[in-house]
Amino acid sequence: MKILCGSYEIAFENGGVEVTRDGKLLYFNRRPMYAFIKTVLSITEFYDAPYDTVSMDGDSVVCEGILKTPTGAELSMRDVYVLSGESLKVTRTTTVLRHTDDYGFASKISFVLAASDQVLDYDYFSPANWYRQNEYAKPYSMGYDKDCEYFWRTEVNYTLPLFAVQNRASGEMIMLSRWASDVGMRDMTFVKSEHIVDRKYSFGSIGFSRPSSETLNYLYYGFPLRKKISTVRQGMTIDYVYPGTDGQLPRMDRGYNIDYMMRTKTMTRFYHPMEDGFSHTFSVAVDFGCYEGYDPMMRAAWRSVYARLKDPVFPVDHKRHYTLSMESLCALTRHYDGDSWGLPFSCQLPQLDVSSISFQFGFVGQQPGIGYQLIRYGDKYGREEAYRKGQNIVDFWVRTAMTPFGAPQNCYNPTITGFEPMPFWTRMIADGLENILDAYVYMKKKGEDRPTWLCFCRKAADRFVRIQNGDGSWYRAYNTEDDSMRMDSKANTISVVRFLIQMYLVTGETGYKVSALRAGEWAYENTYKLMEYRGSTCDNTDITDNESGIYAIFGFMALYDLTGEKKWLDALISAADYTETWTYCWSFPVQCPWPNHPFTKNRISGQSPVTLGGGGGDMYMAACAYVYYRLYVMTGDEHYRDYAEFIHNNTRQANDVYGEFGYAQPGLSHEGGHFADQVFVSHYHWLPWVTYVEVDPVSRLVDTFGAYDIAGADRLSPEERERRNRIYDHYAP
Repeated sequence: MKILCGSYEIAFENGGVEVTRDGKLLYFNRRPMYAFIKTVLSITEFYDAPYDTVSMDGDSVVCEGILKTPTGAELSMRDVYVLSGESLKVTRTTTVLRHTDDYGFASKISFVLAASDQVLDYDYFSPANWYRQNEYAKPYSMGYDKDCEYFWRTEVNYTLPLFAVQNRASGEMIMLSRWASDVGMRDMTFVKSEHIVDRKYSFGSIGFSRPSSETLNYLYYGFPLRKKISTVRQGMTIDYVYPGTDGQLPRMDRGYNIDYMMRTKTMTRFYHPMEDGFSHTFSVAVDFGCYEGYDPMMRAAWRSVYARLKDPVFPVDHKRHYTLSMESLCALTRHYDGDSWGLPFSCQLPQLDVSSISFQFGFVGQQPGIGYQLIRYGDKYGREEAYRKGQNIVDFWVRTAMTPFGAPQNCYNPTITGFEPMPFWTRMIADGLENILDAYVYMKKKGEDRPTWLCFCRKAADRFVRIQNGDGSWYRAYNTEDDSMRMDSKANTISVVRFLIQMYLVTGETGYKVSALRAGEWAYENTYKLMEYRGSTCDNTDITDNESGIYAIFGFMALYDLTGEKKWLDALISAADYTETWTYCWSFPVQCPWPNHPFTKNRISGQSPVTLGGGGGDMYMAACAYVYYRLYVMTGDEHYRDYAEFIHNNTRQANDVYGEFGYAQPGLSHEGGHFADQVFVSHYHWLPWVTYVEVDPVSRLVDTFGAYDIAGADRLSPEERERRNRIYDHYAP
C-alpha cells in the first residue's frame, strides 16, 4: 500500500513504512510502534515493534498492532495515515490493554533519516530554538552540545509547534508538526520534576534522537543512570513524543560538576497513566521537501504550519490605544534633579509603583525615542504638555550625553546626577541617534531649526565613519575610557546603517552614505549569508536573538529604500523570514496569578521570545508591523500583509488596551514573562520600551499610509501605497 505526497511515495511493507523520492530511500521506520515505559523503578525503558496489520480505509492507510513489554504490559496502537492538503497527517491512538506494575507510558512517531546518522550532516529548524547548527546558542540551550542522544523540546517552547531537519548535502527536508492548536490545561496540582504521570498533559515534544540500546535517566546530582535493554537503534530519527519530554539539556552549574568531573544534564519526562483502558490520541503533520539552501526550507516550513495553526486576529481600536499610550508616556515623563528629563526605568503593575529611575539612550529605555514621539504627538494632537516634555527630553540628551569621542553616554541616573558606567553599546547608540535625528527633521519641517540636535547627530555619525573597521564593520561595544574595542563581535553592524543613511539624506554628505554601504556589504556577507543574527540585546551575551533580526530588517530595508538594488531586497526578505519565526502564532491555555493581568482573559499569541530557548516572551514584535506592511507593498506577498496585521494586533493581548484591567495608566503592557509551563511567571512590570515599540510603528503607519491599522492602509489604491512607500523621496526637510 502506498500514499503519494507530491513527488514523495510513502510505502507500507513488512510492518514498516518507507519514504522514497525518485526511487531513492530517504526516510523509514521498520518498527513504528514505539513506547516509553516508566517502570516500577521510576526509570524509563523503551520498546518498539512492527505493525501487525496494514489495511486501507477509503483514502487512509490504517496500521495496527499490539506492543508487548518484557514485564507483560500490552499497548494497542492504531496509526491512521492520510494525505491532507500537501501534508501527511498521522493520527495515533494508544490504549493500555494490560499493565503490570509500571507507572506510565508515552509513545513516539518517528522516521529514520536514511542519509546519515551524524548530527553535523544536517541543519535544523525549530522556531526560536534552533537555527542551522545553533552556533550562537547559550551553552545550556538545546542543540549547543551536539553529543547528546535526545534533542527534544516540549512544543509549547516553540513559537509554532514544528521541527524540521534538512540534509546539508541534498537539501532534502522532513518536518514534524502538531496537527491542531488544541492543547488543554495540564493538572496544576502537580509540581514539575524529573518525571511525572499526568493524565491531563496534552502537549508533545518534537526533535530528533539517536539513542543507544540502554536507558538514560539522570539522578538529581547529574549522574546518568543507564541500563541495557533489548531495543536496537535503527538510526538517527526525527521524533514526535507524546506526552512531551524535554530531552537532554545541560544543567545550570550546581557545584556538582567539580566533584563528578562531568558536564551534567537534565531530562524531564511526562507520562500518561499505565491503567487498563486508558487511551490517548494525537495527530501530527509530516511534510517533505527539497530546497536549495536553508532559508527557503525555513520559510516553507514556517508558512506551512502558520497557515494551519495561526491564532485569530485580536481586535484592537488602534487610534484609541495609541492615544492612551501617548497620554501615559506624557504622564510618566517629568523633570528630575539637576536638569534631567525622562521616564522611570521600571514601574510595577498594576499600580505603577516606580521601582527604578535610570534613563537609557535606547534599547529598553528608549528615552530620545519617547521624546520624539511626544513632540510629534503634542504637535499633531494639540497637546502642549507632551510637545514641551518631548523637547525637554531631547534637549537633555543633546546637552549632557556627548563625549569627546563622539559617542553618546548610554545611561543617565538622576540620583547621582551623572551617567552610569555602561559601555558604548553600538545598538543602543543607534537607537537614540535615529530618534534625535527624526526629531530634528520633524521640527525642521515645521520651520523650527534645532541646530544643536543635528550637531549632536553629526558628531556621532562622524565617529562611526572614523572608527569603522577596514571590512566595513563595527564592534558590539566600546570602552568609555578611550573608545577602544570592548566586545569583538561585529554582528550588530547592521544596526547603524539606517541612521547613517538618514544622515546622508539630511546633510547630503556622501561619506555617511559610503560608510552605510560598506557596513551593508559586511552585513550582507555575514548577517544575511551566515544567518548571524546575534547580540542585539544589550543585557544578554552575544547569542542568537530576535532583535538582531529586527535590526537587520531595519538596515536592509533602508539600503533597499536608498538604492533599489535587488541584493538588499533579498537580504531584507531573508531577515524578515527569520525574524517572523520568533512570534508565538499559535496559543495554548496559561494560568495567570494576577487578577488585573490581561492574560486572565487574553491568549498568549503575539508574544515573542528574546533569545534561543523559547518558553515565553514579550511583545517586541509590535515594533515590526510597519516594516512588514512595507515589505508587503514592496513584494506583493500577501503573507507579509497577513503577518503585519497579526503582530500589530495580537501583541496587544498582553496590554490593558482600553483600561479595562485597572492599570494606573490605561494602555500599558507588562515587559514579558515565561509561560511554557502553562503558568505565567513575570516581573510584572512596565519598562519604557514596551510602550515605545507600540506607538512607533503606529506613528509611522499614520505618517506613511494615513492609517492607524493595516486595514486602514489597505484602503489606499495599490498605486498610492507604492508611491507613499518610497519614504526616502520625502524624508529630508
